[in-house]
Amino acid sequence: MPNTLITNAHLVNEGSVRIADVLVEKGRIARIDDTIAAEKGWEVLDADGRHLLPGMIDDQVHFREPGLTEKGDIAYESAAAVAGGITSYMDMPNVSPTTTTRTRLQEKYAMAGGRSCANFGFYLGATNDNLGEITALLPGEACGVKVFMGASTGNMLVDDPDTLEQIFARCPVPVVTHCEDTPTITANEKRLRKQYGDNVPISAHPLIRSTEACWKSSSLAVDLARRQQTRLHVLHLSTSKELELFSNQPLDHKRITVEACVHHLFFSDRDYASKGALIKCNPAIKTEQDRQALLRALLDNRIDVIATDHAPHTWEEKQRSYFGAPAGLPLVQHALLSLLEQYHWGRFSLELIVQKTAHAPAHIFGVQERGFIREGYWADLVLVDLHSSYKVARDNVLYKCGWSPFEGYTFKSAIVATLVNGEIAYRDGAIQNRLCGQRLKFENFESR
Repeated sequence: MPNTLITNAHLVNEGSVRIADVLVEKGRIARIDDTIAAEKGWEVLDADGRHLLPGMIDDQVHFREPGLTEKGDIAYESAAAVAGGITSYMDMPNVSPTTTTRTRLQEKYAMAGGRSCANFGFYLGATNDNLGEITALLPGEACGVKVFMGASTGNMLVDDPDTLEQIFARCPVPVVTHCEDTPTITANEKRLRKQYGDNVPISAHPLIRSTEACWKSSSLAVDLARRQQTRLHVLHLSTSKELELFSNQPLDHKRITVEACVHHLFFSDRDYASKGALIKCNPAIKTEQDRQALLRALLDNRIDVIATDHAPHTWEEKQRSYFGAPAGLPLVQHALLSLLEQYHWGRFSLELIVQKTAHAPAHIFGVQERGFIREGYWADLVLVDLHSSYKVARDNVLYKCGWSPFEGYTFKSAIVATLVNGEIAYRDGAIQNRLCGQRLKFENFESR
């Protein structure tokens, strides 16, 4: 691999923006300086004053492999990810068969080897009867253990109180939770069916997957974590009420952290009228007041991470009525662009976007040598143009499902290039290298 020199870049990193050159050698950042003279044989990428960010580390995706590959797969979705500036991802276990044993976890790593554009880590899924698999995890085998504390796929709803207590007490890696209370959801469905029959409107989704359903489950998770001193990461917060559960103290002092997702920051219940089931997801996109509260909580550090919960379904599936349309939407290709919209609207600084999408997930999960623009770290980088618009159209969507909830929208920024492990994986609208990704390495949390 030849050396790559990135010149004339505005580096956004660790709370500041500076003009600098970056030299990449053998996949790593070898030098950062005001100016670096190019040598013969180096590839020179002139940033021309555009902004260079550490690649986004997406701590929550569903790439649908194995078993659900009509919706998406590792090759397609990871290509879309690097086109969107995501250089590393952590994939969820609710596939077919579910990733609920260490053997299946290793099979999934083998499946991704040589096929992923971006770096990858995988979660082990919790069930009511696999505590032995969880406690046997070795350092680096999984980025975390996913606990569905609400309705889920297959045998992955963990609703036994004793099992939950043991998982939170004994898990050797971070516990990550999907928090919605199933009995509350079921009661809400029954009430809405009495009113509408089978023709429940999509706009009722946040009434079924309600604030109460989220609060009951997330408050239980936080209570368990506080009692057991668990490293807990609560996924995709969607309500203002749940913010009461979380602290805005410095990240280094937290054992309980929380994530917001890009769609909960961009859309609100006003958008069901135009988007319909295309934005049906769990937990539901809720009110404009909830959206504004989430945005404020990112600014005051109550929310620590921004991710996607990328979850593709086929276009045909999404055309069904409320109960037939599955929940989830494809997001990795346009997630960073949607956050840069918040920058253009004056809500987020570039430094905050980098903190929430790269630095914080690297810190929380102990991702080794990634998430920062530092000498010696892997060169996972994204070059963005804040002054070049990008319109989402069906013919430039890279997801296997072939559609995006942002279709027709023109973003005010564009992804110019994405480097993964020092190789240019995406540049000027096209995938350049589909084999850049490596397995992520994680710190031993028992020693932290």
